[in-house]
Amino acid sequence: MPRPLVAGNWKMNGTAATAVGLTEAVIAATAADADAVQIVLAPPFTALPAVAAALAGSQLRLAAQDMHWLERGAMTGAVSPPMVAEFASHVILGHSERRAHFGETDIDVNRKVHAAIRHGLAPIVCVGETRLQRDEGRTDAVIECQLRLGLGDLGADRSASLAIAYEPVWAIGSNDPCDPDEADRVIGQIRDWLAGAFGDEAGSRARLLYGGSVTSGNAVQYLSRPGIDGALVGGASLDADGFAAIVRAAR
Repeated sequence: MPRPLVAGNWKMNGTAATAVGLTEAVIAATAADADAVQIVLAPPFTALPAVAAALAGSQLRLAAQDMHWLERGAMTGAVSPPMVAEFASHVILGHSERRAHFGETDIDVNRKVHAAIRHGLAPIVCVGETRLQRDEGRTDAVIECQLRLGLGDLGADRSASLAIAYEPVWAIGSNDPCDPDEADRVIGQIRDWLAGAFGDEAGSRARLLYGGSVTSGNAVQYLSRPGIDGALVGGASLDADGFAAIVRAAR
């Protein structure tokens, strides 16, 4: 079985100073579980250097919340793969908030995935359907399309570092998390697709996460499912003790 992965996406919250404080609190709170669970923190871009320094000597890893696919150029406000790789080991790509608010497409995600791997970054690729798409019975088709376009031309050898986070858009930041059995079913479909696209070994090796209103109170319901390898945590990751409880559930 893959080593569980729990990533905390801090989104647009905190300054460099507050991020260091939270990082130190998370390191202390998760010390007993860091051997068994890969823990990844994703602060805002402005806090990456400070959090990288705070993580030095720990087993926790650092992620960026996004990046551009180009290495350099006239892209005002963008952050390139080499800029991310200077500090981080992971990068979150295709988050629904990037898709909804910044017009990111599956083709953009594909370019970013390829760029991340070229620069030694491990992508955490987000997929998920909207409420309307679910109500119309198109969940599986939507996710298959996101996978097919977002991971196109990747190849089995380059899929080794992938983690896929199933984040139903309607569940993110809401009081309506996905039913754990349904999350497990969809994640099983994702694993089957990966095996079909990249081979059985790639399908079994990839870490498949659930995200969408994961809390310390419901984490065990998701992480006890054998097909779910971890969690991408949003708001709950801003509380060190609550985040540590989710890590314990993954262990």
